[in-house]
Amino acid sequence: MSDVGWGSFAPLTRALIKERDLRRVIEIGGGANPSFPPEEVRALDLDYTLLDISQAELDKAPPGYKTVCADIASPELQLDGEHDFAFSHMLAEHVRDGETFHRNVWRLLRPGGYALHFFPTLWAPPFVVNRLLPESAADTLLRWIAPKRDRYRQAKFPARYDWCRGPTKAQIVRLEGLGYRVEAYEGFFGHERYYQRLPLIRKLHRMGSRYLSHHPIPDLTSFAMVLLRKS
Repeated sequence: MSDVGWGSFAPLTRALIKERDLRRVIEIGGGANPSFPPEEVRALDLDYTLLDISQAELDKAPPGYKTVCADIASPELQLDGEHDFAFSHMLAEHVRDGETFHRNVWRLLRPGGYALHFFPTLWAPPFVVNRLLPESAADTLLRWIAPKRDRYRQAKFPARYDWCRGPTKAQIVRLEGLGYRVEAYEGFFGHERYYQRLPLIRKLHRMGSRYLSHHPIPDLTSFAMVLLRKS
């Protein structure tokens, strides 16, 4: 279920850093909400960089981070390729060009470096709706679904879902074609939080998600997590 995916991302990130001695780390799209607080960065002795397309979001982060304002999906991106580890959480769905995104992450890494991404996937119904609706309508719908959402620290950005798919054979071939080795690719089923105000649909959705968890269909995931290594 998708809650397992959400809950496993942070522990997996920390385990990778500790077990594989990954010291030079770049978080892509961390912006206002870095995954590692400053005290943990210091405790782990990390050379830790936040990369985000928005300077306004980077300015919301606590002080003490090394920051880079840049578009990770830009063909003109110029950054060195010496990072041990690059990761993103709920960022990949926002980039305009999934192929360029993954190519640029590959270029950020040293040979043998790792990348880890967690993201929503098509064709889960809420994300299809989010993709098709005008941004103003999608924002209004999100306000209705999650009225308590902190809009300062959790701003809504346009979502495109380019290359955001479950662990299909075609997606694995795409990533391997860029020079990655796919170490792990896991899909998660369920997006129950979007139905909190629709109890009957939530109940039916829960039943379907449980079925898919036992009989997985990669094209029907709601979220996915992929661990890549630069060949």
